[in-house]
Amino acid sequence: MKSCWSFRTVLIAGAAVLALYGCEKPAQESAPAPTRLAVGYWQAYITLPGGDVESGIEISQDGGNYRASLINGQERVRIDDVRFSDGELTLRFPAFNSEVNATLADGRLSGNLTLVKRYGETQTMPFNAIQGGESRQKTSAAPSIDLSGRWAVTFHGENAADDDNSYIGEFAQRGSRLFGTFLHPNGDYRYLAGHVRGNDFQMSTFDGSHVFFFSGRVGEDGQIARADFWSGTSWHQEWSGVRNQNAKLPDAFSRTFLNPGYDRFEFEFPNEDGVLVSIDDEKYKDKVLIVTIAGTWCPNCNDEARFLAPFHKKYRGRGLEIVALLFEHFEDAELAAAQARRFREKFSIEYDTLIAGISDKTDAAKTLPALSAVLAFPTTIFIDRAGRVRQIHTGFVGPGTGEHYVNLQNSFTKLTTTLLDEPVGVVDTPATDDPPGENLPVDAESAAQE
Repeated sequence: MKSCWSFRTVLIAGAAVLALYGCEKPAQESAPAPTRLAVGYWQAYITLPGGDVESGIEISQDGGNYRASLINGQERVRIDDVRFSDGELTLRFPAFNSEVNATLADGRLSGNLTLVKRYGETQTMPFNAIQGGESRQKTSAAPSIDLSGRWAVTFHGENAADDDNSYIGEFAQRGSRLFGTFLHPNGDYRYLAGHVRGNDFQMSTFDGSHVFFFSGRVGEDGQIARADFWSGTSWHQEWSGVRNQNAKLPDAFSRTFLNPGYDRFEFEFPNEDGVLVSIDDEKYKDKVLIVTIAGTWCPNCNDEARFLAPFHKKYRGRGLEIVALLFEHFEDAELAAAQARRFREKFSIEYDTLIAGISDKTDAAKTLPALSAVLAFPTTIFIDRAGRVRQIHTGFVGPGTGEHYVNLQNSFTKLTTTLLDEPVGVVDTPATDDPPGENLPVDAESAAQE
């Protein structure tokens, strides 16, 4: 009897133990580690119909937040909005409404770049990036030519500019690496960088707003023929070039003027808060006034704003005022106003920014009938204390043009200080002793590509 009791006790105890273990939850598998975006240099490729635009992206991390910058040759462009979560990367450029969306997998980023154009239309193109990746164009072919120097360039085809298709290419080659820009009667194509392989070359840039790709070949005669230029997915031109160290562009101070019958330039547009601002407002009375016809989407206009914002603060105490008439991609007033606010914040602008219309040069000219034409964004008008237009400058070259940018800053400063030194009242003499544009840099132009 005793042994039977012991056996039954063992059975009950064993059943209790099994029941206890059966009620326990199975051990959970550990969650996979979150995908991390590696910091450092990434080689990015944006694919256009004509080839791959190459741009560097520098990724860094500040605490839990990612930071990023575009690298185009000597240029660094800060990316204002960087987001990374669950393997998905978003790079936003609020000033231009552009956006990169890419997925991280196997150490590569793959996705798309979306650009917002006039009337809110979009262009989408493939985007890929490799951490620390080298150029896809790297081959064993060594350069057979040196493109360094100045070239007289002509753009051809249906998409050639209506007003002038003559450009200047200024290039510097270091081994197989190629740097430079194109100057146009309306401005420049900013910082370009690329490669030379044999007699073939390519240069490109992505600045957050525009995607430019140039490619071509130097023939046995030393000339460039039937080269290609792509801007985004739809704009294409052929171009040609010959070496010409004496190539020059038209005088930027002589291309735009007042129409017959107009002796003043007038404007009245709302600011970003909807308040109407006019040239007849008391704040502009007896002031030297610079009016820039611009757009927040325009890289050359951004270069000009980067110069004008501190310029205004420096000379405001002497009687300088500035106003920007913004022609935006959006017809919607609220969207345009939002762009203007971002523009003001980006450059710490303290002068007036007014919403003037849509980003079309023909429409802008209709809005401003006193002008002979609106050939470029930006176009900059210098008005003296008596309210008379003294000079109009077409276009703006930025820092990617080197000495041309320095010369332009000097000419703007000389003209402005001359006007500031004049007494209040009607002025009958020119702003300088020279005719308009005389002794000012003929190459100081800017191409505000739309």
